[in-house]
Amino acid sequence: QVQLVESGGGLVQPGGSLRLSCAASGSIFSINVMAWYRQAPGSRRELVASISSSCSTSYADSVEGRFTISRDNAKNSVYLQMNSLKPEDTAVYYCNVDGLTLLRARFNSWGQGTQVTVSS
Repeated sequence: QVQLVESGGGLVQPGGSLRLSCAASGSIFSINVMAWYRQAPGSRRELVASISSSCSTSYADSVEGRFTISRDNAKNSVYLQMNSLKPEDTAVYYCNVDGLTLLRARFNSWGQGTQVTVSS
């Protein structure tokens, strides 16, 4: 079983910055893709950014150039640096991790979500 713990959300003014963190723990053999999603009230959950095991990254058009995803394989962790935040970035942010357990079974786990609110 794999657990994800997120941290770093909060209230920030437009133009401000936040850094989200997500740490995976449990029966992990390897991690492939790590990603951040977000869901605003009344909206579908959307992919914000992803990073592969080789550190290839991908971003939603709406955050390209403002957000940076990174990972620390030694800590089984993924981060999302969010700069130049806008009110429309307000949402609950979820991390998602895909990989293999110690039994070589594939897992796909979600974090509990962390609220990001951008408001003056």
